Amino acid sequence: MDFTWIELAVIIACLSAAGALTGLLAGVFGVGGGAVVVPILYEFFRMLGMPEDIRMPFCVGTSLAVIIPTSIQSFRTHFAHKAVDSSILRIWAVPAVLGVIAGGIIARYAPQEVFKGVFTVVAALSAFRLLFGKESWRLASEMPGRAVMRLYGFVIGILSALMGIGGGQLSSMFMTVYGRSIHQAVATSSGLGILISIPGALGYIYAGWPRAAQYPELAMIQPPFALGYISLIGVALLVPASIVTAPIGARLAHRLAKRRLELAFGLFLLLVSARFLVSFW
Repeated sequence: MDFTWIELAVIIACLSAAGALTGLLAGVFGVGGGAVVVPILYEFFRMLGMPEDIRMPFCVGTSLAVIIPTSIQSFRTHFAHKAVDSSILRIWAVPAVLGVIAGGIIARYAPQEVFKGVFTVVAALSAFRLLFGKESWRLASEMPGRAVMRLYGFVIGILSALMGIGGGQLSSMFMTVYGRSIHQAVATSSGLGILISIPGALGYIYAGWPRAAQYPELAMIQPPFALGYISLIGVALLVPASIVTAPIGARLAHRLAKRRLELAFGLFLLLVSARFLVSFW
């Protein structure tokens, strides 16, 4: 598909802006920003004429690759503020990585409807939590036992791998309903993003390598422009801005009352859920 210079400039500007927003969200909410990156990449790849049966996996894989440096930057800033609960990360580390591996295996064989379905449901639930959640919504004042923690870590890993997120939305929600402060939940979730995004990105390289070979006419999904289900063009445009804004968002997280941001992010997730829901028909 041919683009004019103006259209290319608009695409580059939109992806760079998405990268900046991704970094900001990673810092403020402890999320990797995949909830922003995936829908934007979906429209970007649609404009480029990428076949629908591989479009969503490419969005998810590219998002996980973008989350790697974003999560690292966010985690370093939160860790410097001594807000990270390392004991929770140690419990979640192995089961979350195992969940990501399982998600990568599913990604190799699953139809694109699976990715859309998981993203739509989890994004809608996250939007509900952000829009209507209250501080009083708690299951207990202490974190559950190790068995429950490990099981939840595994579930976070699978869902994150299929959605292209760093798991921050899911882990933050879990920690807050068990009595942890939102600031500690956000900080700890930023570390989980590192544990999920690195094996997740490697899994999508593995999952997408044979599928990309089925479309030799599309140079954009072949090396050197892509590795498996990861678009190197998308990564190159999204990552620089996200690295710059992630520490800014992390610093803001310790200074701001985030209710307005939660409302805005919740509405965005609701719109994204509706967009993917409509795409089923």
